[in-house]
Amino acid sequence: MKGQRRMGHTVSRLTVHIVWVTKYRFQVLKGDVQVRCRDIVKQICDSEDIHILSGVISKDHVHLHIEYRPSQKISDIVKRLKGRTSRRLQEEFPVLNKRYWGRHFWAIGYGVWSTGNITDKMVQEYLEHHRNPSNLDNDNIILE
Repeated sequence: MKGQRRMGHTVSRLTVHIVWVTKYRFQVLKGDVQVRCRDIVKQICDSEDIHILSGVISKDHVHLHIEYRPSQKISDIVKRLKGRTSRRLQEEFPVLNKRYWGRHFWAIGYGVWSTGNITDKMVQEYLEHHRNPSNLDNDNIILE
């Protein structure tokens, strides 16, 4: 299958769609700030071995569709992305400190949705294929 990560004893393709917003939804991701935010996100992902499949830096929020290693936690990925972009953007653009005097650039929280190349229905059908026709047990874990 295309795009799978192969490591010592694992094969995976883990993808998610992540969204986070600026604090108070202020539309501050414009011009040089927007371009620099994109560059910082790319640098972070490169250093963490995260593949960006696609993304959008809007005026007040960020969308990323990423592929990551099984050893990585989404919460840690988002913490790094939000923390490092916040710190770097506020250091490099002092004008942001007037809006964000508490040094909190991003709103608390984020949204994340798993994505992939197969649907829940496909997985269910594949697993049901293993059910012996004589097995009338309706348990959701099939004994083959």
